[in-house]
Amino acid sequence: MSNDTTTVGILSDSHGYLDPRVAEVVNACEVIIHAGDIFTGSVLDQLTPARELIAVAGNNDIPAVWSEDERERVNALPQKAEIHLPGGKLVIEHGHRLGNKPDHDQLRWDHAEARLVIYGHTHHQVIDQQESPWIVNPGASGKVRTHGGPSCLVLHADESDWVFETYRFPESEVA
Repeated sequence: MSNDTTTVGILSDSHGYLDPRVAEVVNACEVIIHAGDIFTGSVLDQLTPARELIAVAGNNDIPAVWSEDERERVNALPQKAEIHLPGGKLVIEHGHRLGNKPDHDQLRWDHAEARLVIYGHTHHQVIDQQESPWIVNPGASGKVRTHGGPSCLVLHADESDWVFETYRFPESEVA
């Protein structure tokens, strides 16, 4: 990795609770991406990237779920977002438009111009680098359906290399 490396903390599916260990990992990054199902502004308030926070709406990020005083905030969440990093473009969506188990081939087709597509929704951590664009899901960052414990990813991106670090924390230690 070069000195021009950008670190990106990637999380999803907090469902109103952000595990503090996940927050610690992603808050050490320049950019933080939340791939939806946030449930409350307090989750976003706990995310303090050095440079930028990008969050998209999940299927549960609707005014009826969020508190009345946060309706403007939830309505402002986009369905899709993108960011240009050294070495390529990254696209973020929650993935629920594709059903309960979003098809990676469909995500690749829909976002063929990207180097990486990030989605949430399934709560399963996945790093699929078999074809381009790569498809990743950070897993669940809260208490709901964590499939082995709260998790997140960190991407280290420079002009030539994109490398992931995976994090999964034991469920038994969740506060």
